[in-house]
Amino acid sequence: WGSFFSGPAWKFDEATGQYYLHLFVEGQPDLNWVNPKVRQSVFDMMNFWVDKGIDGFRMDVISLISKPDGLPDGEVPEGGEYGNSDKAVANGPHVHEYLQEMRQQVLNRADMMTVGEASGVDIENAIKYANQDNSELNMVFQFEHMGLDNNPNPALGKWYDKKVSLVDLKENLSKWQNDLAGKAWNSLYWDNHDQPRAVSRYGDDRPEYRVVSAKMVATLLHFMQGTPYIYQGEEIGMTNAYNLQRDDFDDVEIKNAFKYLIDKDHLTDEATMLKYVHAKGRDNARTPMQWDDSKNAGFTTGTPWLKMNDNYDTINAKAALADLNSTFYYYQKLIRLRHELPIITTGTYELLDPEDEQVYAYRRVGQNESLLVINNFTSETLTRDYHVPDNASVLISNYEDDALTTLRPYEAKVYRFDK
Repeated sequence: WGSFFSGPAWKFDEATGQYYLHLFVEGQPDLNWVNPKVRQSVFDMMNFWVDKGIDGFRMDVISLISKPDGLPDGEVPEGGEYGNSDKAVANGPHVHEYLQEMRQQVLNRADMMTVGEASGVDIENAIKYANQDNSELNMVFQFEHMGLDNNPNPALGKWYDKKVSLVDLKENLSKWQNDLAGKAWNSLYWDNHDQPRAVSRYGDDRPEYRVVSAKMVATLLHFMQGTPYIYQGEEIGMTNAYNLQRDDFDDVEIKNAFKYLIDKDHLTDEATMLKYVHAKGRDNARTPMQWDDSKNAGFTTGTPWLKMNDNYDTINAKAALADLNSTFYYYQKLIRLRHELPIITTGTYELLDPEDEQVYAYRRVGQNESLLVINNFTSETLTRDYHVPDNASVLISNYEDDALTTLRPYEAKVYRFDK
């Protein structure tokens, strides 16, 4: 098995004379959940926090806690050096038993929210994890849409700088919208601590397009069924940190990628690897929060763990709060609409024009009304006619006026009308 962070997942321990498993870094040994004493120790730790009154748990890679019986070899991808641990371990034979035991021992003791980070999850397993009978978790984070822009060379994995195919993105997000409807609950996200910045990845972080495209990707997500997650800095349109160089990175995944892909000649061009890291590296999301334009973006008077993104003097919370047209206030509007309109929670989802490579449009259909959500994913001015009814009104838009069938660069708008 290979580690998720490059290299082998097994390490020899001199003290015990045995190998131990670390699917991630060497300092994160995988626990043996088969042992009931281990499970009880985890549940005791969780109950300590439940008794403190916490609101819930986000469970890291919870889908990987049950290993396959016998620990068989994993499939080694063509050009790869180690077996694919995700395929070997994800959704193991006892994971649902363990979570149901956790539900009985911990989660039923209080009213709290649970979400499981579920690497390798598919629709079938997501319905088990987040079934509406509340036997396990409330929802899961799935990663299928995060892998759509991976490198076609398996040896390079996620490291790539090409934009995702919008057709592929629509197919995947629509699958999760439709197949979980009425059975389980979706988590909606673009950003987190393990992913690059959404405006850089799915939008356009050039100064002339950053704000409008950040609003566009937010619009697309926030009108879907599920619970949206907003990662720190997403609400002010923070971007990838292109000023970080190889020696600046702190992330073990990035360091190991350089070590195994460059130093072992899977990729001979360090400049290309740096370009890939600037597109997909996790440290893009880990630079300190940009509060204002003072030293270190107002985050600290000391030395931060990472270099600041060098655009903090213009992209920061203080500037966003001073601009009524900022991404921040747009997110406020999106959140308010989700509270005001039941159709966003309960309406059905209908994808429009699945083969359109430039525009992502869909409908949400309720008992008495419908929403039409239109998102231009390009910097081009386009023409699209979705036959908007005469009684439709613009609910929200990232442009001040409605150009009807003309879609301006990264334009997003939502029409509301009687069904």
